[in-house]
Amino acid sequence: MRNRPSLLALCLLASPAWAQYPGHPMTTPAITAADLAARDRAIADDAFQGRGPGTQAGEAAAGWIADEMRRIGLAPGNHGSYFQDVPSVSITLDAARSRLAFTTPRGTLAPAFPADVVYWTPRFRADTVAVKDTGLVFVGYGVVAPEYHWDDYAGVDVRGKTVVLLINDPGNEDPHPDPAFFHGRAMTYYGRWTYKFEEAARHGAAAVMIVHETAPAAYGWQVVRNSNSGAKSWLDEADGNASFVPVQGWITRATAEKLFAAAGFDYAAEKRAANTPGFKPVPMKGLTMSAELHSTVAHVNTRNVIGMVRGARRPDEVVLYTAHWDHLGVKPDVPGPDKIYNGAIDNGMGVASILEIGEAFAHASPPPQRSIGIVCWTLEEQGLLGSQYFARHPVWPLAKIVGGINIDANLPEGPAHDLALIGNGASDLEDDLARALAAQHRTISPDPEPEKGSFYRSDHISLAKVGVPMLDPDNGFDLVAGGKAAGRALRDAYTANHYHQPSDEYDPHWDLSGPVQDLSVFYALGQALADSDRWPNWHQGNEFRAVRDRSRGE
Repeated sequence: MRNRPSLLALCLLASPAWAQYPGHPMTTPAITAADLAARDRAIADDAFQGRGPGTQAGEAAAGWIADEMRRIGLAPGNHGSYFQDVPSVSITLDAARSRLAFTTPRGTLAPAFPADVVYWTPRFRADTVAVKDTGLVFVGYGVVAPEYHWDDYAGVDVRGKTVVLLINDPGNEDPHPDPAFFHGRAMTYYGRWTYKFEEAARHGAAAVMIVHETAPAAYGWQVVRNSNSGAKSWLDEADGNASFVPVQGWITRATAEKLFAAAGFDYAAEKRAANTPGFKPVPMKGLTMSAELHSTVAHVNTRNVIGMVRGARRPDEVVLYTAHWDHLGVKPDVPGPDKIYNGAIDNGMGVASILEIGEAFAHASPPPQRSIGIVCWTLEEQGLLGSQYFARHPVWPLAKIVGGINIDANLPEGPAHDLALIGNGASDLEDDLARALAAQHRTISPDPEPEKGSFYRSDHISLAKVGVPMLDPDNGFDLVAGGKAAGRALRDAYTANHYHQPSDEYDPHWDLSGPVQDLSVFYALGQALADSDRWPNWHQGNEFRAVRDRSRGE
């Protein structure tokens, strides 16, 4: 029997463009592969058109999730509502009318959009943003890190100029002999592209061009292109993002090599220098960049979806399970017949997973002592904006959020001997996870790819930055069938063939026994935490410990 659709769903059904809206599956309170598959198949359906935030189809997906929360017994989590509005704007570059080119002693270099360059503006007070004849400066990794005695902007004034910089952080590809140097191969927050744009803005740059390389970025150019060649979303700031760098973008390594050669430099040699203590920024004499960006600006109505199971004794204290519901929508300009980015793994699986856990808690007997929050974020793919908005406008006091688990793109796989933890060694929650895994005779494996900086690339980081302890679990890495080699091959195949691609679609042949094994662990962890009076914290020395202590009055 199908649940009655929401008012939004009814409006969509009335439209002749909607032949069918996915119904709600028959599920049980038990955590099962069948229930997980049924929810993922529904949320990744073509009818939701890739779940683009603010689109009719994307917001229909949010409505479907809220209806599913209601059906399985979750209460509204935001003061009587399943939704938290996230005011945002969408800025869509008109690539046909826009121009970006470099003037060099060898002539004009105009990289093709989006094959060689992607660029955009975060400013939305005007439809046209332009910079003209801005000098270029190579600032290495664009990092200012006092704790490492590092300043890539030392001795140079980049106000009104274009800074060219590298992805990731120093010492990441060729680790320094000192393992404490920028955490060796483990990427720090300084390696995040979001940080690089923020730091360039603090120095008054007119434009930022990040050089893409697949190995240090941990994804190919197609991911950069697909994520940045369409509409981009931002929180609706009162100043219209006037504090942001006006022109932001990425260029391919091949384009960077041409620029460096035109300035009389060798790209590889300059990159090596940028990894050396004492690096100084390098003005690229004779090179300038001009750009004229024409964009369409629209205010977007999108929502986080929030449900909860109220705690029996301490309902004001909340244990979180989170996942983002959005994906990349429809991109008409991509090659091939399939233009829909269904996001079945990224992050239909995450949404299905926390709904599965939520249904189990909603029918638990006895009920949890603390409340359980089930939160589906919007605008993750556009810079973690839904979770960022929640962190600024929490529906529960941050000091009352005990901790949580964020699930993002858990892969279909078989059972494993372990569970890989991204950003391991950060908080007391890791001890809780180890205890829950021990009941399955499993152990925690450290982040298998710390150089990718994955801990800084999903929504849990928005909560971590305001002090809330969060776990970022990956799947099992050491599979029962095939061991670590099989785990590696599975991840590599997904990254190469499906990540941020239209091919990320639901597959009825998936083996979901591994994710079910993991969800049982996550449920047990949350149950133990909800029925205790413990307040886990970040470990001493962690960058988020101080803000948690302040929020808790410790």
